[in-house]
Amino acid sequence: QVQLVESGGGLVQPGGSLRLSCEASRNSFSILTMGWYRQAPGKQRERVVDISTSGSTNYGDSVKGRFTVSRDNAKNTVYLQMNSLKPEDTAVYYCNADVMMDKYRRVIFWGQGTQVTVSS
Repeated sequence: QVQLVESGGGLVQPGGSLRLSCEASRNSFSILTMGWYRQAPGKQRERVVDISTSGSTNYGDSVKGRFTVSRDNAKNTVYLQMNSLKPEDTAVYYCNADVMMDKYRRVIFWGQGTQVTVSS
């Protein structure tokens, strides 16, 4: 199993910034794509961004130009730098990891989520 632990959420004013981190537990598996999703109250979970092992990224339209994802493969950690935050960015943010468990099996693991609230 792989555990993902997010940190860095909190309360920030509109226009402010936050940096989220997500660290995967030490394991012998290959972690492939990692990503960030978010879910606001009463809404479906939305993909924010994902990043491959080589660093290729795919951002959701609502965060392009404001959010930046990065990862440190040696530390099994993915980061999300969020700038120019808006009230509509308020949500629980989850990270996930696509993990190659063995030659034939891939599993998606999820973190527990971290709350981001953008409000004055």
